[in-house]
Amino acid sequence: MPDEILFLFNHDAPHQVAHIAGIARALAERETGRTITCATATIAIRDRVEAVLGARVAGQVNWLDIALPAWLESALALPNRVAPVRRVMRLRHHARRINAATVVVSAERTCLSIRDPAGQAQFAYVPHGAGDRMVSYHPGKGGFDRILVSGEKTAREMIQRGVAPAERLRVVGYPKFNTIDLNRRERLFPNDNPVLVYNPHFDPLLSSWYDHGPALLDWFAGSAGQNYNLIFAPHIMLFRKTLHISLEYRTARLRPDIAPHWRTAPNILIDTGSTRLVDMTYTLAADAYVGDVSSQVYEFLVHPRPMLFIDAFSRDPRSREGAYPAWRGGEVARDAAGLAALIPGLWQRQAALRDTQAALFADTISHQPGHPAVLRAAEALIDLAASPRAWTPR
Repeated sequence: MPDEILFLFNHDAPHQVAHIAGIARALAERETGRTITCATATIAIRDRVEAVLGARVAGQVNWLDIALPAWLESALALPNRVAPVRRVMRLRHHARRINAATVVVSAERTCLSIRDPAGQAQFAYVPHGAGDRMVSYHPGKGGFDRILVSGEKTAREMIQRGVAPAERLRVVGYPKFNTIDLNRRERLFPNDNPVLVYNPHFDPLLSSWYDHGPALLDWFAGSAGQNYNLIFAPHIMLFRKTLHISLEYRTARLRPDIAPHWRTAPNILIDTGSTRLVDMTYTLAADAYVGDVSSQVYEFLVHPRPMLFIDAFSRDPRSREGAYPAWRGGEVARDAAGLAALIPGLWQRQAALRDTQAALFADTISHQPGHPAVLRAAEALIDLAASPRAWTPR
């Protein structure tokens, strides 16, 4: 379709939606000569996209259903528990239609697998997060015509690591922030005790959940932790599978499940799958953050507060990860016992880390008063749509 900017929401979980749906909304509100298309595969994802767009804009954009035939969706259900075969197959099934767009916008790099090297479609990437993992700088991301990053940190690292040259990068800020009320704070417990949010990642090598998370929840559920409230809000993909496989590190692990006594503890809120895991409800409601490598730490830092981390991997010889910048803004423990020992006095020690946190946030999330990230991203896409492709994809 000529003069079309197509937003690809090719995931079964909703955590990528807010990173690009707000940009689609900004384009639809200002563009009159281009078709803005939202491609979704499930009713749940379409509902989330519509919620970000709002009813008026949702009625203006074009919708493309990229679901597979029912028989194929069913046949892929079992292998999809191990690898994202449904996502890949959807792309292949709808490759011709996707490649017919002027610009394809995605929050993941799998879309490059169906790119027509002889076609005219240009592909733009918006990271679904602003984290520091090595995967953030995967060389495969160099296959995009334009990469819209949140801040100077990611742009600098992508250039230095040879992922993409400066001319294909645009610093636009963090579009997700423009879809959320950053000043809201829900009261989630019936007391005034400090609230900590524990946000472990799903990667079987890097995550703290597999070896240390259960012991940490035991501490909060026991007598020692009763002066604190805990929100257990893992990365939304952690409880989507029981077996997690890391192709990056060639390892696999069974995920520990939720113990019954954690659910009955009055000071623990457990959420392993709701949309609150991705709409910043918990990172805005907490008084302190506990994590490992999730990029949600930077969403937490929109309001600087104490942070604690569990380093579960730096001593593992398989790890290729360097020192995590975000860890400089908090305190790091090796296990649950070490982290629990850091909680008393945590807020009194925060003053010494506030300037470091502010610097980390400013380097990671660009902010221009009066020029929101969704608008900066929309302008970058309009510029891309008007530019002929001047290079050959890898």
